[in-house]
Amino acid sequence: MILVITPETGVPNEADIIHQMFREGLDLLHIRKPQMTEAEMSDFICRIDDIFYPQLVLHTHYDLGKEYNISRFHVREADRQQGKHRFIAKESIISTSVHHIAAYNSLEKEWEYAFISPFFTSISKKGYGTDTMLKEEIKNRNNPEVKLIALGGIGHDTIQNVFDRGVDGAALLGAVWESDQPLEAFKKCRKAILR
Repeated sequence: MILVITPETGVPNEADIIHQMFREGLDLLHIRKPQMTEAEMSDFICRIDDIFYPQLVLHTHYDLGKEYNISRFHVREADRQQGKHRFIAKESIISTSVHHIAAYNSLEKEWEYAFISPFFTSISKKGYGTDTMLKEEIKNRNNPEVKLIALGGIGHDTIQNVFDRGVDGAALLGAVWESDQPLEAFKKCRKAILR
């Protein structure tokens, strides 16, 4: 499974690039735009073809899910720890984030998957993850109920390594959106695991 997380700020032709990535095999798109108002988020969603709505995951403005028939929501680690996901958990597909394998192992089966990061040194957050040990910690994975999605520093040259370590998917951010050609960067990542 390959997921892409949107950049926090818009990029030229973002909706067109998103459509093309879905056509090239993108499984899920995480819409993470923390600065957007609800009206701006609504406008952003409207620019995406509604046939892809089942593959969209909202990080904020969960109320828009009903309006656009979106049933996937991502809950920040801090919000999960405070139980703020309870109001959406029953009728939705929910995911979350963790930064240690012990936190992942303790997740209950209400979570479809969890991002674990930083897997490698981050591309989009300079210097973040330089001392990450997740590649080694993953050997202690023992939660069969929740899929594990690697995030952080993953590009076409590292994505196969991620899957070789036994994760269920990879999330891309910097490798795609910091490229001059985001679609080509996505296609290279996808091709790297289809060999």
